[in-house]
Amino acid sequence: MSTNLLSTLNNPSDLRLLDEAKLPQVAQELRNFIIDIVAVKEGHLGASLGVIELTIALHYVFDTPNDLLVWDVGHQAYGHKILTERRTVFHYNRQLGAFSGFPKRSESIYDTFGVGHSSTSISAALGMAIASNLKGDFNKHHIAVIGDASIASGMAFEGLNHAGVTDANLLVILNDNAIGIDPSVGALKKYLTAVKEGKNPKQNNMIKSLNFDYSGPIDGHDLFAVIKELKRLKNIKGPKFLHIITTKGKGLQQAEQNQVKYHAPGKFDAATGEIHEKSEENLPLKYQDIFGLTVLDLAKKNEKIVGITPAMPSGSSLKLMMDAFPKRAFDVGIAEQHAVTLAAGMATQGMVVFCNIYSTFLQRAYDQVIHDVALQNLPVIFCLDRAGLVGEDGATHHGVFDLAYLQCIPNMIVYAPLNEIALQNILYTAQLGLNHPIAIRYPRGRGQLIDWKKPYEKIEIGQANCLKKGTKVAVLSNGTIGNNVALALADLQQPEAIAHYDFAFVKPLDEKLLHQIFHEFKNIITIEDGVIKGGFGSSILEFASIHNYQSKINILGIPDEFIEHGTVAELQQYCKIDVKSLENLFSNY
Repeated sequence: MSTNLLSTLNNPSDLRLLDEAKLPQVAQELRNFIIDIVAVKEGHLGASLGVIELTIALHYVFDTPNDLLVWDVGHQAYGHKILTERRTVFHYNRQLGAFSGFPKRSESIYDTFGVGHSSTSISAALGMAIASNLKGDFNKHHIAVIGDASIASGMAFEGLNHAGVTDANLLVILNDNAIGIDPSVGALKKYLTAVKEGKNPKQNNMIKSLNFDYSGPIDGHDLFAVIKELKRLKNIKGPKFLHIITTKGKGLQQAEQNQVKYHAPGKFDAATGEIHEKSEENLPLKYQDIFGLTVLDLAKKNEKIVGITPAMPSGSSLKLMMDAFPKRAFDVGIAEQHAVTLAAGMATQGMVVFCNIYSTFLQRAYDQVIHDVALQNLPVIFCLDRAGLVGEDGATHHGVFDLAYLQCIPNMIVYAPLNEIALQNILYTAQLGLNHPIAIRYPRGRGQLIDWKKPYEKIEIGQANCLKKGTKVAVLSNGTIGNNVALALADLQQPEAIAHYDFAFVKPLDEKLLHQIFHEFKNIITIEDGVIKGGFGSSILEFASIHNYQSKINILGIPDEFIEHGTVAELQQYCKIDVKSLENLFSNY
């Protein structure tokens, strides 16, 4: 029986001691190691399997961590983490108190740049390379690994454009597998396909025209070929570009065949690759599916409805509309800024635009939200999936800032539904016609109601509702976190002391009801699944200050810190907005 080589490798220095001929064995062991653990612990699978050979080659050829390696997004970095002193603890990946699923500077010297959002690697590595030049270190190498979906983003082009007029010792590696989370789209994808098929003349190469030394495309799973080319490029000064072709999910047949599903498949059988399907019988739908089904239904009746998503058709469930109305629903690739301004352009022509972007990714298009939508008061309907705490993906993916960063924008309506029926009805209301843009934010995961599909009802903009009367304390909740309040109240010994109000609209606030509440209650608690600073609770404090109310206000939500990874339940407990924490708080009144 051959020796398990991976178990002897604690860091890249150990890897570089191996004879090159032994590296394919390391690759196989590393691939199996990732499959075995992710099968049980869950996480991002396909992307990491696709770059096993590249990961080994990079750490074998370059002197990491002295040479600086930046991974774009970081979905593909599991192999990197295992080879850089985290193999023995890898089974704790993405768990509370353990290490992140993404590269993170505070975690390891080998993680040179914190990532989680796309298209940052070229700019970051270029910044490092220019800094090295300024410090007189002209021998240090700086490598950015970026996928074909991420390189289509505007930021990636900005980095390439700048790098091409520098003498920076920068190597950009394009990991071309024709897929991000969903299949890559757009003209650049077609261009890369032509390059791969040898249909594009070398003299017309787009990357060469940006003053990069271009090489490739080469087989990214041919370990020896990748090593040979990296060694060659190591001796070339200035900006360089290596185009490699890989297969997402390489080495696991099911992951290769169903790349979308196996991006993050959940638990599966490591030997067969078969996913452990969970019975969805008698379970509520996911909020994303409520959105997808409702918009599809509305689109059948309203021909002006169009849908837009930046590279998340499956994750947002806009794919339902894309399949039914391919000319009215658009995946624009990883291009949040473009998505927002495209929506604005359509809105000027009378289209009813549902622009679905994950909450954390809308941050990338903040300027466009302000200047291209809100300033012109265009009635774009922003649907912010994955709002609030999202769980194991951690700080880069929590959608906790949206309430704060959106409510300060003039003309913006900000709404968070309590449940699936409210989500359905606000989508219906928005498409009837609004005088302002609206942001509708809802969480990742399943809802609360099995029987959610009801006849549509128009929602009065800015109206809050009393869910439960009380005598001593008024609890004002925003969004689905209100369900935690309801559960906590149900377990109280004296629930009559606590009143509960659903303030779905953070903007505009229901000031009429607020005046009534402040006249009636001396103690008020606000709760939100978003940051306390500048959020829903802050808006209640502002109201109280303006009108000289003296009631005591206790604001619950996400504290002024970046919340790391863990289950949603664990993170809610940390923030003291879980059911048990609320029950304990309410019992004091």
